[in-house]
This record gives sequence, structure tokens and C-alpha cells, in this order.
Amino acid sequence: MAKIGYLFKPLKLLLIGMKTIAKFGERLSKKIIAMSSFKYVLKPEDIKPLIEQKGYCYASDMITIEGHKVGYMHREPREDDDDSGWRFYSGHETDEYVENEHHFMMFDLNYVANIDPTIIPYLKMRTGAELERDPEADTFSKVENSL
Repeated sequence: MAKIGYLFKPLKLLLIGMKTIAKFGERLSKKIIAMSSFKYVLKPEDIKPLIEQKGYCYASDMITIEGHKVGYMHREPREDDDDSGWRFYSGHETDEYVENEHHFMMFDLNYVANIDPTIIPYLKMRTGAELERDPEADTFSKVENSL
């Protein structure tokens, strides 16, 4: 019975996509056209269901196209019901890179979990969570505010 849910996943993703297009309009359509020339790290047929459906997230092209592991992740308040609130960065992005909205795209959270499964244990953390990778242990630690 659990496998039936995966039959509805493409429909749900299509609806999320339609909502997003309505919300972000022309800016998103330009990004979608540009995406056709990108070579993402994972092909759709290589994606496994590692986590249950949790919505979309934003991820840096350095992760999804260049193949870097997640180096920093934080959870913001949701923009809508389908938004997980998670934002992922490799840690190699410069300020200029981050300021360019075309370097980030929405992805199903499971897609990013497939690229870097080490994020999975942290995905249930609450809004406001801010984590960075400890490269020696290949785990994440909370970022302490320096204020």
C-alpha cells in the first residue's frame, strides 16, 4: 500500500511546480529555460526514496550541478505549505555567488538527500536550525550565534 503514494508523487510535484510558476512568474520561467543546459549531479532515474515526502527546499548549484557536499544548512520559516524551509549551501559560495538568485533552485528535499545522505538525520530539526559540516567527522554541528 505504501508504494501507491509514489504514484501520486509526480502529480504532487507537478502541482508544486504550477504553484511556484504562478508565484514567481517570469523569473522562474527564465530559470527553467536556463536549466535545460545544466547537467545535474543525479538523473531522475537515479533518485531513490530515502526520506518521506517533506516538500521542497532551495539548494545551491554548487551542490546540485557541481557535486559538492552540503557544507552549511539552515531552516527558515516556510514560504508556503509545500516548503520544507531547508536551505542548502556547499560552503564554497562567495557573497556575490549567493546574491545571484540564479545560483539557487527549488528541489524536492529527497533529491538533496540523495546527493548527500549525511543530511538526513538533521531534517527533523525545527525552524531556526543552523548547521555546518564537520569535515573530519562527516557530521553536522549546530552553528552558535556570535552575538
